[in-house]
Amino acid sequence: MKSASQGFVPTAAAFVMWGVFPLYFHLLHQVSSFQVIAHRIVWSCLFVLGWLALRGELSTLRATLAKRGVVLRLAISATLISLNWLIYVWGVMNDHVVDTSLGYFIGPLVNVLLGLVFLSERLTPGQWTAVALAAAGVGYLSVMAHGVPWIALTLAFAFAIYGLIRKVVKVEALPGLATETLLLVPFAAAYLLWCESVGAGAIGHTGPAITALLIGSGPLTAIVLFLFAYGTRLLPYSTVGLLQFIAPSLQFVCGVFVLHEPFDHTRAIGFTMIWAALLIYAADGMRQSPSARLPETG
Repeated sequence: MKSASQGFVPTAAAFVMWGVFPLYFHLLHQVSSFQVIAHRIVWSCLFVLGWLALRGELSTLRATLAKRGVVLRLAISATLISLNWLIYVWGVMNDHVVDTSLGYFIGPLVNVLLGLVFLSERLTPGQWTAVALAAAGVGYLSVMAHGVPWIALTLAFAFAIYGLIRKVVKVEALPGLATETLLLVPFAAAYLLWCESVGAGAIGHTGPAITALLIGSGPLTAIVLFLFAYGTRLLPYSTVGLLQFIAPSLQFVCGVFVLHEPFDHTRAIGFTMIWAALLIYAADGMRQSPSARLPETG
């Protein structure tokens, strides 16, 4: 039997990779967000199919595709993760890395709400306090900025609902990921072919470095999702709850200190409220039973 200690490194590695992704996608700023996502889907699919073939596990993919209910749920999760990717890449390419980090800071608290609504979970007083404080922080940012922080909220809810679906779908990590990308590939490939037909294609026309980055985005995406799905199956919930703050923290550092995005007084107040909520949430999680485990993510 695999121990929780074996899940720590892959889970932490996944969150670190997610945290530095802004630096990777910032290098692709000359390519449209839609093309980047289309390439990400196509190359992810090819990589995962090759991975399954090398492991001799293509039969698990065929078994998954034969289950109509599973495929339907994975079609929904695939739509959500592609929306998440698109908003994230667009945000990175348009100098909104700090806003994307806010989305992933809010994400854990959205998970708490989804557990309350869909999984009949009960919230502790600490969790209620954290959710209320985070909501106040988002409200403050909305009022002061004269608009809802739609990038952060879209990322938070899309990824949280994606995670919820993957938790309740009975499918292993690799065939589940392969099915999701297979469902998206026809649309992504058709779009890329159209781009080529009108002379707007990026691959092969913008230099070898951009081509390599576009192709590499697929394997990187597949690897980080696999590490996440594998690691979280072995770790206690409280540990995953703490590790998941690695990604938005690194994204925030990338946005403010590497890409030099503005972080004014208004943002500082709103973020401080949300960070305080996360501290309360983390402290509450540490008080929970260490034996509590995440449901299988597939």
